[in-house]
Amino acid sequence: MTHHLILGSGPAGVIAAETLRRHAPAQDRITLVGDEPEPPYSRMAIPYLLIGQIGEAGTYLRKDPRHFESLGIELLRARAVRVDAAARAVNFDNGQVLSFDTLLIATGSTPVQPPVPGIASEGVLHCWTLADAREILKRAQPGARVLQLGAGFIGCIIMEALAARGVDLSVVEMGDRMVPRMMGPTAGGMIRDWCESKGVRVYTSTRIEAVEPGAPLRVRLSNGQTLEADLLISAAGVKPTIGFLADSGITCLQGVLTDEHMQTNVPGIYAAGDCAEAYDKVSGQTIISAIQPNAAEQARVAALNMARHPQPPQAELKGVTQINVLDTLGLISASFGNWQGVPGGEHVELTDAAAHRHLSLQFQDDVLVGCNSVGWTEHVGVMRGLVEGQVPLGAWKDQLLRNPTLLAEAYLAAAQGQGQWSGAADTRRR
Repeated sequence: MTHHLILGSGPAGVIAAETLRRHAPAQDRITLVGDEPEPPYSRMAIPYLLIGQIGEAGTYLRKDPRHFESLGIELLRARAVRVDAAARAVNFDNGQVLSFDTLLIATGSTPVQPPVPGIASEGVLHCWTLADAREILKRAQPGARVLQLGAGFIGCIIMEALAARGVDLSVVEMGDRMVPRMMGPTAGGMIRDWCESKGVRVYTSTRIEAVEPGAPLRVRLSNGQTLEADLLISAAGVKPTIGFLADSGITCLQGVLTDEHMQTNVPGIYAAGDCAEAYDKVSGQTIISAIQPNAAEQARVAALNMARHPQPPQAELKGVTQINVLDTLGLISASFGNWQGVPGGEHVELTDAAAHRHLSLQFQDDVLVGCNSVGWTEHVGVMRGLVEGQVPLGAWKDQLLRNPTLLAEAYLAAAQGQGQWSGAADTRRR
């Protein structure tokens, strides 16, 4: 009997366990390990819990309490503290040791704790777990003074939920714009202006220098101001949860390094989700792209290969999706691929500040390799198709440099030129 051990009970872990049950021999043992007391749940659902659209059960990845039992998947509540790849064993914080034949590392990510004096004070919370959410629900009452550290992608999602709760909200971001890892200066500045027009105070190019404990908290900023807050949310980013892999024999860079099969340097050991570093065909680099569609596809590929053990892996990851679509207080923004551009590439920007619309396209030769958009929702699907498909645009590249709003026309013409739309064209002719 083969034992498949999965570390992490988020979306990647759950999808991997279910995929294994469908494709592995029926007698194989599957163990799914999570380190929180709740049933497997989605962190991305927490904002909906904060604004009251769902209850806690609405965050659960599977609603039937007997779901995993019915599939013969063992659930273990523990935290991995050591992996011995050579001995094929994992040590847990409860003293338990489990051996495995195949292992999936799907431990996700952990909030970054910035080096700020007083940041661990009472009243300072992350918005990462259901336990965090329960405490935020108590403190973030209408009119409460809430200060948020960080205006990245995750921070903006949290900000949206806090604003919906009617709090008096301020946001501090050390970058010169909002969502600096997703948006260029014009786009990020436009999002900041939009948020301020909606009543959120945004301090960019600003750091929190110290937090003085108390009720209220007194928070000293690098711009010389001191703010009082009933609640401080730390959303300063996340990092892959891979510390327990030190001296394991498994290669890690920023995350757990994987090949096209999601296998690590150790045969039979795989990684998926926010802790995995996978090869991206668009950028030509290994990257961590911490979004749920990537976690799901990486988990599926890893599980299909684990199910074949001890045969060589076959299923391959087609690519890593670099996509972020964000709704910030009603303003939709999107980022795809190498939105900052590539050496020797060309770019074009179009901005209508009054209408809160911005479009930035980045090219390498005649291929769209990245883009930013704010308020330009009609082009989101086309931009994704062009960037991920690496579609050669030919003469349409120059037309887009003159008028970037012709994205849909360029995509249809380029796709037809490659025969991708010939079937649709034949159908229309008939």
